[in-house]
Amino acid sequence: MATTPRQTNLDGLSALVTGGSRGLGLLLSARLARRGCRVTMAARDADELRRGAEWVEERTGATVSTAVCDVRDRDAVDAMVQQADSRQGGLDVVIANAGVIQVAPVASIDSGAFEDAMATIFGGTVNTAMAALPRLYRSDSGGRLCLIGSVGGLLTVPHLLPYSCAKAAVGALGEGLRAETADKNVSVTTVHPGLMRTGSHLQAEFGDRTSKEFAWFSALAGAPVVSMDAERAAERILRALERRRTRLVLTPAARAASIAHGVAPATVTRLSGLAARVLPDAPGGEGAEGTAERGTVQGHHIDRPAHTLTEKVRGWGSVLNDRAARRYNQRTPGPPTGG
Repeated sequence: MATTPRQTNLDGLSALVTGGSRGLGLLLSARLARRGCRVTMAARDADELRRGAEWVEERTGATVSTAVCDVRDRDAVDAMVQQADSRQGGLDVVIANAGVIQVAPVASIDSGAFEDAMATIFGGTVNTAMAALPRLYRSDSGGRLCLIGSVGGLLTVPHLLPYSCAKAAVGALGEGLRAETADKNVSVTTVHPGLMRTGSHLQAEFGDRTSKEFAWFSALAGAPVVSMDAERAAERILRALERRRTRLVLTPAARAASIAHGVAPATVTRLSGLAARVLPDAPGGEGAEGTAERGTVQGHHIDRPAHTLTEKVRGWGSVLNDRAARRYNQRTPGPPTGG
């Protein structure tokens, strides 16, 4: 028989956020802290994590704990969850947010890109969920597990194929865990954000024609109407957790795309094919800019020549996203830790 949760809000609970040092994870950590939660922020870059914790503490007046952890390492995740549980006197809320974004045409990548995305996004989510669930079952308030997927996992996005595959797996995991824990003292919420202004374009990895790939991605991710304010997104996610919702799809564009794909998947796939034709193609050939031989380049390091058409287009669409990058601890290069 299911245990009736004693608490409907998140106030004063113990929370763990992976990928918590920047972007969406940073904002979720801050909003949890404002609710009086005992927050543990986890990420794999120690310096970035320290700056993120300082950012949260300066804005909330709360004290947060940190844990350096690579979510791809199952033993490290087990130790992190155990540490957070012991330090905070139990775990009530766990948000699996860590991830990586790779942007390139499939012709310019190899299977390693898929393995990396699956290991970080899906494997990291599995490791976090499996380590957290036994502790969430014991929560006096009724445990809450949140998995951060993506609209890219509901329908495949051109030039984001490894990312889409891994996020699709996260979506399946969330649905399955929700079903199999229905009679337990825990709820599982899977969130599928659309484009958000988190500044993640500077941490994303770009391959092939790196400048052009960076331009379209950063412009769309920061465009008004198409993308969503990250602060608002974080609040919507926490409200979904409070209400123990099964699924949340953020942004009207993402919801419309998800519905369209469910109703007419073949048509949406054809439209995606048309969209792919206007994106930078893989030039091939040794020495071409950003080819597979060069691997990927993080957004921080991409040369963006001023006064070029590509940079003008990028600048027009990404002003808000560049501002978000400065605001949400995305500026300094570091390993991927979250959206």
